[in-house]
Amino acid sequence: MATVNVVIKHGPKKYDVEVDTTAPGEELKYQLFSLTGVEPDRQKILVKGGQLKDDTDMSKLGLRPGQVIMMMGTPGEGGGAIVRPTEKVKFLEDMTEAEQAQQAGATPAGLINLGNTCYLNSTLQALRSIPELQESLEKYEFRNAAPSGSQLGLTTTTPGADITYQLRNLFRDMSKTQEGMPPLGFLSALRTTFPQFAEKSKKGPGYAQQDAEEAWSQIVSQLNQKLQIKEGGEGSSAEASFIGKYMCGELSSTLECDDAAAAEAGEEPTHSKDQFLKLNCHIDGQTAHLRDGLANGLKEKIEKRSEALGRDVTYTKTSKISRLPKYLTVHFVRFFWKRDVQKKAKIMRKVTFPHELDVVEFCTDDLRKALVPVRDKVREVRKEEEDVERARKRRKRNPVEDQTPEEKKEQEKKEKGKKPSTSADGDVEMGESFKTDAEFEAEKDAALLAAKKELNSLIDPELRKDDGANQSGIYELRGVVTHQGASADSGHYTAYIKKVGPKDPVTGKVGPEDGKWWWFNDDKVTEVTSDKIDALAGGGESHSALICLYKAIPLPTAEGVME
Repeated sequence: MATVNVVIKHGPKKYDVEVDTTAPGEELKYQLFSLTGVEPDRQKILVKGGQLKDDTDMSKLGLRPGQVIMMMGTPGEGGGAIVRPTEKVKFLEDMTEAEQAQQAGATPAGLINLGNTCYLNSTLQALRSIPELQESLEKYEFRNAAPSGSQLGLTTTTPGADITYQLRNLFRDMSKTQEGMPPLGFLSALRTTFPQFAEKSKKGPGYAQQDAEEAWSQIVSQLNQKLQIKEGGEGSSAEASFIGKYMCGELSSTLECDDAAAAEAGEEPTHSKDQFLKLNCHIDGQTAHLRDGLANGLKEKIEKRSEALGRDVTYTKTSKISRLPKYLTVHFVRFFWKRDVQKKAKIMRKVTFPHELDVVEFCTDDLRKALVPVRDKVREVRKEEEDVERARKRRKRNPVEDQTPEEKKEQEKKEKGKKPSTSADGDVEMGESFKTDAEFEAEKDAALLAAKKELNSLIDPELRKDDGANQSGIYELRGVVTHQGASADSGHYTAYIKKVGPKDPVTGKVGPEDGKWWWFNDDKVTEVTSDKIDALAGGGESHSALICLYKAIPLPTAEGVME
């Protein structure tokens, strides 16, 4: 190992450093990090030929013993600060099963198939992907009351028959293990409340397979009636339905007669507003994309009597979305009743769906007016983020050759500046100052932060008050319930849930996501890449999307911070 002793001058301080000339420049940077606390990516070390890079060949720099080398840069926030851990380190083998299940990267719990219950397992996994639902269920307490509209006059007299209470217990237990769990209590409550899920199989012993969408709708309907959350801040006794706040949207509809004679007879179009818990993607011979199916679902033909004409005529009902919930459920209407075989047959047509869904075009004019400025600003901010990241990667790869136009202008300023002078102790004194990479990045980050603050300021005041609504019109895909087979009462259901970023147990902050997904095939849980989701468009009896769960994209706070 060939070494040479040099002097590194960083501000008023000097450091005697032994440099290994056989190692790359990155090693010297880490030496200086240990001495100065300045992170390697924030250091600007001036050597022969320009700035020291990570892959610089130190043997070609011609370093001399005692040579003075200038270093610039300041530690980042928290840089160089070594803090003793406040909590004792606990190794994985010393943790309980529940503690292991809470660790970053832990495999989530699967659900054991209890005999044709894959329809329920996949539905429950998709619902569990909603963090606000888990938090609200934790606060739920059993109340001995009959939900309005309960079937067959059934009343909830015991906790064992309360679907919401059993869902709370199930999700709580699932958070404490990485093993498969049998959803016995919840299944019993579901079959008690909705007897159709207790139907026996006609093909043999045991229970019949069911439709996952029906299970989803009935469970969500029960939660809408039973799960209440506090509204109005501390001290307020006001309550609202969790489902109504986070998963329920509103449609503004117009019903108009297709026969022109009705209008001539004085019949006016009727207007109405209705709540929805899901949007239907209707599939016909022309449907190729989710957008086509949603457009079909928002326009329908109805046969009804016209009082003006005194006969049955066809009406067209056209709907627009007037409220977008934070969580949007999309149902692919793939099953229809086939009379000749007396079962729900499956539409095999391939229908693609996006990982990011823009639904602004389906909204009312008033809502669209509130959403468009935010949506367009989101796209601008994303482009800025991409530009900053690309520039950062270029500088890291080759800081001299791959400069942006702004960086080149800064470099020209430096070259046109005064020649460096020499101080009394022989050190080189810099003349006109120029920006380090860290300073340049700080400027870019500041501009990006200002753009995020501006984005927050564009949120419509009425939408800002509704924190359970989508405020941009853009959704990201978080879960998919799939079906494999040719009919609803046969085949197999699974769920794909997008992985969330690791959560810091101390600060509670969630880190960046890796873009991968969990595939829940009953109690078998597997990590898969996003291309598996793209393959769920259908086109045969293989796994195809039946339910898609979308979540409103996060927006920055007034301080420009992403929560």
